[in-house]
Amino acid sequence: MNHFNASRRPMQAPRPNAAPESAVARKIAEHLMDAMSSLLGLIERETELVRAGNVREAMTLEGQKQELSRNYVGAVSQLKANQADLAKSAPELLSTLHRHHDAFRAMLQVNLTVLATAHAVSEGVVRGVNAEIQKRNVPNTYTAAGRRAAPGPRHITPLAVSRSL
Repeated sequence: MNHFNASRRPMQAPRPNAAPESAVARKIAEHLMDAMSSLLGLIERETELVRAGNVREAMTLEGQKQELSRNYVGAVSQLKANQADLAKSAPELLSTLHRHHDAFRAMLQVNLTVLATAHAVSEGVVRGVNAEIQKRNVPNTYTAAGRRAAPGPRHITPLAVSRSL
């Protein structure tokens, strides 16, 4: 017994992507913009704290910074995976994202510069303290030729630094 009705039209298969391409593109773009905005807000806060000398408070942002960085990397990966489709369906959106990303990278560079400066300053302070400690512990002696004697390893005092503030 055949239950096929010849008068019925064959059913069309549902489209694999029910959402329009532009809606998908907008969703990807919004996800990336949100990730960049969140991370940038936190980085700006960290930069302000380090500039003000509040390194301890800036260090408390590390866990949140890692989470936002993971979100950002995921959003960039999603964009890269869909870049060809975005270029076809929403080229203006893609170029806008590139401009925003360039501004985002510039702000990251400012943050990296501030952090590198703070690191260099703190390293300089530690080296200066170490040099003063070593001067006090090394005996002032001269060789038979009248030159200052180099201190032996037994005269050098190690400097211990705690990395946790």
